[in-house]
Amino acid sequence: MSKAFDQKIEAIEALRTASDPAPQLRKAIQDRNNYVVSKAAAIAGSLKLDALIPDLAAAFDRFLIDPVKSDPQCWAKNAIAKALKDLGCREARVFLLGIGHVQPEPVWGGQADSAGTLRGTCALALVDCHMDDLVILTHLTDRLADTEAPVRVDAALALAQFGRPEGILPLRLKAWVGDEEPEVTGQCFASLMALAPGESIGFVGQFLNAKKEEVRGEAAAALAQSREPEAFRILMEFYKRKMPAEVRHGLLMALGASPLPEAADFLLTVIQKETGDFGVTALKALGASRFRHDLRDRVRVIVEEKDEENLRKAFRSEFA
Repeated sequence: MSKAFDQKIEAIEALRTASDPAPQLRKAIQDRNNYVVSKAAAIAGSLKLDALIPDLAAAFDRFLIDPVKSDPQCWAKNAIAKALKDLGCREARVFLLGIGHVQPEPVWGGQADSAGTLRGTCALALVDCHMDDLVILTHLTDRLADTEAPVRVDAALALAQFGRPEGILPLRLKAWVGDEEPEVTGQCFASLMALAPGESIGFVGQFLNAKKEEVRGEAAAALAQSREPEAFRILMEFYKRKMPAEVRHGLLMALGASPLPEAADFLLTVIQKETGDFGVTALKALGASRFRHDLRDRVRVIVEEKDEENLRKAFRSEFA
């Protein structure tokens, strides 16, 4: 049985290069096995076979019936939702079903929800659907309070991708309320900077004074990726303050993601003038930046002049 199943999966995978894969993929999508359907759905999405959208939607409905038994781990529903999104499906019905779906499954010691990935995928897909803006914003705002952190991250990202100024309000509220997972707050910062960079710089900058070091780091990272000179100025003022070494190291690494040449120049200055591990951190940040190749020779000269083994080792590692 196992060998026959493996052969079945291999035959489905071979459809990626078939001249006319749609009929066989349609048959596979109608299969009762959720793993088989997940493979067929993924191929349909990657090959842009939009003629299979009705078949995928029908299969999604089927796997909502007794879902723990018919689709454990949401393999089929996850793949179908992603395929529909990749196919540019603008009909919201499936995504509305998926964005609210919760699927508790037995695990060691209790139960765990296996539908988090599905809810996140549907949140990201919903922004392109033909629906009233307020309805979409309402669903995305609800997901900011999802029980699963990755879904909350996807909801914050979806609000940025939706591109409506009304999305600023739930993002700011979520940032103020906070989250047990720093990356959720970080995505709120990043989404705010994408939606309204000018008016969000000051807002995000306030969180450089947050009690939690992780939140300060997320705020610094969001500001560092901005093209606004004001964001860079705020970070420079922040760097001058007395702060724990870990925060300073985190800020230097965040500046490595900056698109501004001024940030790269500042990292060069740190390598040249700072002592101890800060120069190494700045070198690593610059090595990961978009200016890496342009500034390699200048970094090498500084490292040779300072003649510190830790800098030489970091240079070999980052710029070799």
